[in-house]
Amino acid sequence: MKDTRRTPMKMREFLRRTDKRERAAVAAACDTSVPYLYQLAGGHRHASAYMAMRLEEATREVAERSEGRLRAVPRRSLVRHPEIYD
Repeated sequence: MKDTRRTPMKMREFLRRTDKRERAAVAAACDTSVPYLYQLAGGHRHASAYMAMRLEEATREVAERSEGRLRAVPRRSLVRHPEIYD
């Protein structure tokens, strides 16, 4: 059986599992909007390296308060060229 607590969470899944307040908290922590998060989740936009770093940290903070329901979204899943993190 796959241990889902260790596998990374995609932004789409993260947004689907969060409530309105959690989504707003992530957006506020990154000085962006919830619609921008949905654009990232849908693949319509890609985050800058700096924004991806901020989003990873913000999703980690929300995930820590979720009692195991959520996991952090890795920054490499949010940028156009994830090889910059290799």
